[in-house]
Amino acid sequence: MLKTERGEKLVIGTRLKVLRKSLGLTQAQMAEQLGVSSSYITLIEADQRPASAKLLMRLAQVYDLNISELAPDVDMQLASDFAETLKDPTLQAGSIPRSEIEAVLQASPRIARAFVRLHAQRADLAMRQEVIKPPEAGQDTTHMAPEIVTTPFGIQTLRPADHVRNWLYERQNYIDALDRAAENLATDLDLRRKEPHIALTQRLTQHGIKVRIFPAKEMHGSLRRIDADSNTLMLSELLGQASRRFQIGVMIARVEFADLIESCVQQTGFSDPDALTLARVSMANYFAAALLMPYTRFLAACELERYDVELLSRRFGTSFEQTAHRMSTLQRPDARGIPFFFVRVDQAGNVSKRFSAGRFAFSRFGGTCPLWNVHSAFETPGRIRAQMIRLPEGERYFSIARTINRAGGSIAAPAQKLAIGLGCDISHAKRLVYADMINFEHTKPTDIGLNCYLCEKPNCSSRAQAPINRKLAVNELERSLALYRFEGE
Repeated sequence: MLKTERGEKLVIGTRLKVLRKSLGLTQAQMAEQLGVSSSYITLIEADQRPASAKLLMRLAQVYDLNISELAPDVDMQLASDFAETLKDPTLQAGSIPRSEIEAVLQASPRIARAFVRLHAQRADLAMRQEVIKPPEAGQDTTHMAPEIVTTPFGIQTLRPADHVRNWLYERQNYIDALDRAAENLATDLDLRRKEPHIALTQRLTQHGIKVRIFPAKEMHGSLRRIDADSNTLMLSELLGQASRRFQIGVMIARVEFADLIESCVQQTGFSDPDALTLARVSMANYFAAALLMPYTRFLAACELERYDVELLSRRFGTSFEQTAHRMSTLQRPDARGIPFFFVRVDQAGNVSKRFSAGRFAFSRFGGTCPLWNVHSAFETPGRIRAQMIRLPEGERYFSIARTINRAGGSIAAPAQKLAIGLGCDISHAKRLVYADMINFEHTKPTDIGLNCYLCEKPNCSSRAQAPINRKLAVNELERSLALYRFEGE
């Protein structure tokens, strides 16, 4: 019997019914074409019988389709967004089992995605109206914070960055055309043997563009600037060597591959001008990373060195963040690396970067769980921490985290400290050198939620907010370990 990744029997009732109706067939007609009984089709469509491997192969042959079209993996990011939306108290949906959510996504993923978009737009509109609403007459506004109507979902909706993230997520964080063009250029420049900074600078010189390093005071807060009058790429002295190479790579992308980038941008289908601009920036950055860490050579090195981020950073002359981020893009169909997820947070827990090439789904708002090691990494600056984590639905992941310092390092511009998180499904963990830091047989995974707003873990001492779909339980005669208790614990 064909099984899914989770080992369950393959149940395809809803999708088989949709396929049959789209072909204009009765159950009896489809059964005849497939060489099975009509009662068998009836049972499958009612989800009372799983599909056999023989039937799946017959479906693929008769109707010229890919089996995955009948039983695709659930889009984990969509599942997360859909579950978040349903927890909005204004919908009064209550606690919906994960099985029901996945059933909807299997049957009608486009409808679910449209519902999430509609809810996000409604929440965004509600937030905007609250922000611009004047205070009532005589109302003291001295200590008032802007009120969000009924739900925190309006804090982060589909803004330009969300559009770009979603587009990349749908493509597993990999852009084939840019990646191959960058790899070809790296070969032409012989970056494997030549010093990258010199080779890249000489390439820009061929376009009449000079590269100069300027004192921080003369850059007036900028790290990179183009002086059109002198045709100079101005880089701040605050940038480290790896970041300087990266910015030169970005400039090469803008000069030599503007048409290719524009072609990729138009494929996004974005209509928002800000989203289009951000997409161009993201693709130029993607090109620069792929140029410094060419796909075939970088993937081979990752597999050889078991994804040792620090070692590979030194080998390719890139920063820890650049290297970890590049690892999350290694999803070329004929040569895949580990499907990593990548996140960057500050000391306040704000997420400034998040990408996923696998099944890990980030929340659209509210930061991340404080029990995740990406936060505790600030306690041991510069050291890598490893952790097994488990999400509420039981999915287990392996995660590493380490702090980095961004550009800066002066009294006037101190370097910001951030934490980088890199992780993958637990099934890939042993392929990472960091797995040697943990005894998997005797280590219990840390249970984390997407964030406090959505997590219903009871009596959590790290909780900062009560779940948005639960009512607070206040007992003035008792002080519990958790800051917030809620009904149903």
